[in-house]
Amino acid sequence: MKDTALVITGMGAVTPIGIGVPAYWKNLVNGACGVGPITRFDASDMAVRIAAEVRDFDPAAMLPHAVARTTSAFMQYAFAAAEEALRDSGLDMAAVAAEPERVGVVMGTAMDGVTTVARTQDAFQASRTGKVSPHFVPMVIGNVAAAQVAIAHGLRGPSLTLNTACSAGGDALMTAAMLLLSGEADAVLAMGGESILCPIVVSSLTQAKALSRRNDEPRTACRPFDLSRDGFVIGEGGGALLLETEAHALARGAEVKAVLAGWGNTIDGHHITAPEPRGTGAAACMRAALRRAGLRPADIGYINAHGTSTLLGDRAETLAIKNVFGGAAVAPPASSTKGATGHLMGAGGLTEVIACIQVIREGVLPPTLNYSTPDPLCDLDYVPNTARPAVVRAAMSNSLGFGGQNSSIIVSRYPS
Repeated sequence: MKDTALVITGMGAVTPIGIGVPAYWKNLVNGACGVGPITRFDASDMAVRIAAEVRDFDPAAMLPHAVARTTSAFMQYAFAAAEEALRDSGLDMAAVAAEPERVGVVMGTAMDGVTTVARTQDAFQASRTGKVSPHFVPMVIGNVAAAQVAIAHGLRGPSLTLNTACSAGGDALMTAAMLLLSGEADAVLAMGGESILCPIVVSSLTQAKALSRRNDEPRTACRPFDLSRDGFVIGEGGGALLLETEAHALARGAEVKAVLAGWGNTIDGHHITAPEPRGTGAAACMRAALRRAGLRPADIGYINAHGTSTLLGDRAETLAIKNVFGGAAVAPPASSTKGATGHLMGAGGLTEVIACIQVIREGVLPPTLNYSTPDPLCDLDYVPNTARPAVVRAAMSNSLGFGGQNSSIIVSRYPS
């Protein structure tokens, strides 16, 4: 089934700049920023006191009661995004019930329920009873996020959960594609969720010198590719895409949003947290995605760059893009949306693919926010500060994670 066309028919997003794909996209192209003071815990005595939190998300109002009561935030964001993607796809659950084993779920997350672990440990140590909720274990393991969606909709097909750091969302989508190409399923929901805002994670990433310390100017703290960048900003959220074989989608009359044209996955084999300085692993990943898609570098009209706003990472990705696309003069525009959303970790690969799909559908490139001082070593067209109209037929999304994990996804316009 190698030549089987794969199409995306449903999208869902929960982000710091909007809940739901319409709000997310509108705010993204309008230059909104979701970064502000941390409210999840008292960060007043910490060196880093800013993050991009999801606002106005009420689990009790947005999720089934049992799900809201027994899940961690990362699961709730993923569940809400999955619900939107399924609604958007128009998938008939009555038809699914006839063959539930033909619809699968793949989940991506970087740190699972780490905030629940931290909070529960604190409560356990302070408690006189020495008891922990029976819901604790299922609240912290990543696959339960997929299980909750499967239970809610009666899905019984293949299910996998990936913990490939910041690449997990993109890897979930390519794993869904592999399940379809192997004939294991007709449709697979790729979903991701992340919520890591707790003192131990913030402290660890601060000590690693990974986070921006611009506490007094949170809206401009994350500045990908800018010379004055000083680290990324933690974000949180969820993303989901329903992927189907073209034959399955057309047979049920689905609206196709885009084609999943290609994907790549590589590992640097270099360092646990630092990228390979020349970007060789990321370049190999992008080339693999192009080969799978049967496209030339010149066919890509936009790149949603990983661009986290770290000194080493942004330079390495710039080198990788120039290596693959033939230099700064001919490389396509490459913006990072993390200036708006912060770093959504395992969810970001999916929300950023959604941005690529919207670029193709709407003809607008989202900007790289807070770009004011060019870095001589980051010399691409980053779509600085303001959205720009463009006609794009194929777009690439890069996700590059700790451990040297690389993921590249290519989506293209569906021929109507």
